[in-house]
Amino acid sequence: MAWRWWRWWQHPHLAHRVILYFKHDPNTAIAGVLWDTRGPWLHLREASLRTAKDEAPIDGSVTVHRADVAFYQVP
Repeated sequence: MAWRWWRWWQHPHLAHRVILYFKHDPNTAIAGVLWDTRGPWLHLREASLRTAKDEAPIDGSVTVHRADVAFYQVP
C-alpha cells in the first residue's frame, strides 16, 4: 500500500488483531481487531473476552478508554 499524506495520524496497528491487557485486572484481556481510534478511545470489532480459564466472544464492537489499558500486544 502506498503511503498517503492523509494517513499520518492513524494508529500504526489499525485493522490488525490486538490483545488489550487492563490495569485494574491483569488476568482479563480483550482480543479483537483494532478498528478505529478516536481521541483516547480504542474501538475493537470481532472481540472476545479472555480470562485465565476461558475465552468468550463479545457481540458487537467494544470501546475501551486508553487510560484503562496497561499495554497491548500485536500477535
